[in-house]
Amino acid sequence: MSDAPPLNTAPLPVRLRAEDYLLLHQAGAFAPYTRTELIDGGVYFVNAQHRPHALAKIELYDAIRAALRAIGSPLRPLVEASIALSGHDVPEPDIVLTSEPRGEGFVPLLSVHLVIEVSDTTMRSDIRRKVASYARAAMPEYWVVDIKARTIHQMWSPTGDIYAERCAVAFGDIIAAATIVGLSVDTANL
Repeated sequence: MSDAPPLNTAPLPVRLRAEDYLLLHQAGAFAPYTRTELIDGGVYFVNAQHRPHALAKIELYDAIRAALRAIGSPLRPLVEASIALSGHDVPEPDIVLTSEPRGEGFVPLLSVHLVIEVSDTTMRSDIRRKVASYARAAMPEYWVVDIKARTIHQMWSPTGDIYAERCAVAFGDIIAAATIVGLSVDTANL
C-alpha cells in the first residue's frame, strides 16, 4: 500500500493544520499582517479595529466582568485570546469566557464557555464562517455583536455546523446567557 496522496485532477485548496499555522506564525510568515486567524484551514488577516469596535468591546468586557463578579462566577473574560478549536481552526475572538485564564499557549477549548465576536466590518464572516467553526467545536454559546444593527446575535445548542437556538437582543436591553447560570449583562453602554 502506498502513502502517496490520491491522484487529483482538479485544483483544491490546502487546509493548514493548527500546528502548521503556529510554525508559520513563529517563523514570521504572517508578520506583515500583524494579526491573523486560522479558520477552517485558511489564514485570514484580522482588520484594524476602529473606535466603534474598540468601544463596544471594552464596554461589553466591563459589563461581563462586573456581572461575573456579582454572581461569584469563577469564569474570567479575556480579550483577543486564541483558542485551538480543532486541527484546522484557531480563531481569536474579541472576548472569551474561560475557567482557565492563566497558562501558556492557546486557551484550552474545554475551559471556554462563551465566545464573543464584535462585528463592525466582519459581520458576514462572523455570522457564517465562524458560526460553523464554533458550532463544530461544540462551543456552548456564541454571541456576535452587530455594531451597525445595534444588535447582539446570541446562539447556543450547537449541532453539526449550526446553532439550533438563536435570538437577537437590541443594544440597551439585558442579555441573559443561555448556558451560564445567572449571567445577565446590561448592554446600555453599547
